[in-house]
Amino acid sequence: MSYFLFIIKSSIVDLKINKARTLLTSLGILIGVFSVVMLISLGLGLTKYIDNQFKSLGANLVFVMQGKILKGSAGVGSGIFGGAKFDEKDVANLKKIKNLELVTPLFTKYAPIEGKEKNYTYEIIAATENIFKLMNYEIDKGQLFTKSDNEKRDKIAVLGSGAAEKIFGKNEEAVGKTITILELRFKVAGVLKPKGGGSLGGAGLDDRIFIPYKSAQSLNPDKKFFAIYMKTQDETLIEETKKEIENLLNKRYEKDDFTVSDQKELLNTFNSIFSMLNIVLVGLAAISLIVGGVGVMNIMFVSVTERIMEIGIRRAVGAYKKDIIFLFLGEAILLCLTGGILGIILASIAVLFIQPFFPAYINLSAVLLAITVSTAIGIIFGVFPAKQAAQLSPIEAIKYEPE
Repeated sequence: MSYFLFIIKSSIVDLKINKARTLLTSLGILIGVFSVVMLISLGLGLTKYIDNQFKSLGANLVFVMQGKILKGSAGVGSGIFGGAKFDEKDVANLKKIKNLELVTPLFTKYAPIEGKEKNYTYEIIAATENIFKLMNYEIDKGQLFTKSDNEKRDKIAVLGSGAAEKIFGKNEEAVGKTITILELRFKVAGVLKPKGGGSLGGAGLDDRIFIPYKSAQSLNPDKKFFAIYMKTQDETLIEETKKEIENLLNKRYEKDDFTVSDQKELLNTFNSIFSMLNIVLVGLAAISLIVGGVGVMNIMFVSVTERIMEIGIRRAVGAYKKDIIFLFLGEAILLCLTGGILGIILASIAVLFIQPFFPAYINLSAVLLAITVSTAIGIIFGVFPAKQAAQLSPIEAIKYEPE
């Protein structure tokens, strides 16, 4: 133990001699570790956010969406921008399936609404009264819109708690007031209880605004829906019901024009996509760590050249080759650890700043991974300069005179 403490102390002393070079050399590792830790933190945060979003929904849900977003050649993009456009006939046909308890079509728009302090852009969800049971929302102030409101095309809206607070300041003040959505005026009928579930870019589950879909025909002139949400009577009926839905829709659309899925399947798909994306991004960030490691190796070669006489003296007074190897290897590891620790600290600070706007958090595994990788880079890129230093002849090293 005392031997390794001596190596550490000697390495620290040598690195302190040229502080500027030490910090500049550590910079490459710092940038690499910062990038890797940040990307892992964002990936974990995003995965947790998606998980919370799905957990906050009701149970036994089945979704029909445009495009084949889970499999097939159409890809994810088709599920968002292409595929089938559902209509009232599809909704009526789906309601005939005996296993389905609730059915609602929906379309969404994003619209800016003037608030008490400043304007925000909100997700406007146009659906039937069933949307609240399907998505597990509960009323806090006022009332939900009803089937009658939808049929009469009443211009009323139900606000999420976050939207109500941003627009009116207090939830109590929202009920009975009017808001303008894309030049249409809607009266606020109620405010929902806070749902939580995190936020992504500031748009959380409580920042939504719900309106009857028939009351917003001018926002949806072709009367088409991008999705239909349904609830089965029992969880055990989900797979059977999905097959019935697929058979029914296949009569009107091509099989790659729509996707029938459930909560668990969608969650697994999103998590797989984000995991693959995160691996690719972390891999790209790791390249900067390799570049930083090459920088450390070059500086260590320079250090060996500058300290040839010192190496000769150490060998002359009894130091073994392994002592010289450990000395320079220790310096390389300390250089990388310095950059790694600074990278972790900066990433932690950055995460604190972005958390109000984007889900991100640093866990212990990311920190341990960063420290382990920093140490490994120090060993890998420090071993060659250390071996070169150990191979120097003591006599020739003592006689060495720098040019």
